[in-house]
Amino acid sequence: MNGALSSWQLWAVLSAVFAALTAIFAKVGVENVNADLATLIRTIVVIVTLAFLLLATGEFQSPTSISGRSYLFLLLSGLGAGASWLCYFRALKLGQAAQVAPIDKLSVVLVALFGVIFLGERLSAPNWLGVALIAAGALLVAYR
Repeated sequence: MNGALSSWQLWAVLSAVFAALTAIFAKVGVENVNADLATLIRTIVVIVTLAFLLLATGEFQSPTSISGRSYLFLLLSGLGAGASWLCYFRALKLGQAAQVAPIDKLSVVLVALFGVIFLGERLSAPNWLGVALIAAGALLVAYR
């Protein structure tokens, strides 16, 4: 990919936009559906969409070319994502989207902390201030 399509910033902004739409669509969709069933339906849609995308772009990779370490961490990531989605849909079933989504976005704060602790990433003073402001903002938006 060249130009704008290879910009991590573009993809991060698109991720945020789609995550916001996901919260709104999920809140309406889970209204009269069991939260776990809603999560299953969402997961099936994701799997079918990704399978189509891989086939359409020719980006499918042979499973034997993937290392055991990659499989392990992708498995752990998948388990984490599944647990996150289950919890998210239950929270949406019980609470307002405008309250649930900001608390869910505390994951940004946790990623920063975990990145420092487990990956050895370094954050500057302004970065830490941003993390603190995200945490404060999420809590303020969710407060009723």
